[in-house]
Amino acid sequence: MLTRAQIIAWLENAAEALHQNKGYLTDLDAAIGDADHGSNMDRGFQSVIHKMPEWEAADIGGILKSVGMTLMSSVGGASGPLYGTFFLRSGMAMDTRQELSNEDLLKMLSAGVEGVLQRGRAVLGDKTMYDALAPALETLGTSLGNGDEAVTALEQAVSAAEDGMLATIPMQARKGRASYLGERSIGHQDPGATSSYLILKALLDAVAA
Repeated sequence: MLTRAQIIAWLENAAEALHQNKGYLTDLDAAIGDADHGSNMDRGFQSVIHKMPEWEAADIGGILKSVGMTLMSSVGGASGPLYGTFFLRSGMAMDTRQELSNEDLLKMLSAGVEGVLQRGRAVLGDKTMYDALAPALETLGTSLGNGDEAVTALEQAVSAAEDGMLATIPMQARKGRASYLGERSIGHQDPGATSSYLILKALLDAVAA
């Protein structure tokens, strides 16, 4: 079971990871985007941390929905709607739960990724955050289906997300501002796939603690 406290720890871990990697994400985005992904994600998750005391009585679904709304209103560019939708859909799928089973964990992340897919309309190989999220979700489902514990399944999912993130380097971007660069986008790691990896790693760290 994942507890409400672990979900809070996930968000705190994500905020810290994105803050620590703000410059790194900005450098990645400078090569193929607007050079603002790091600052945007940091600002959004610092807003989440700032608002967290307001969610003291909220259940897991309510917390995640509030995170989504906060990100939508505080993160600039395409990332705000995409990450906002991820957390909003995740929260909607979890309704009023105070703890999550392994089945709930898969359902939560599936709903979030589906939201990203509908909002961004990306496919694998477009050089987007979906290239990290899709293999992570597939791996999580396979691992949990094999009877693995949540920590083990998340370890494998995060590894798949990292592989997906690195796989964006040789890709030519077909979505977003990076797509305007054409072949010049080849050879650069996608910043959205990188922040997605960091957020999933933050979840693993919270569950493994």
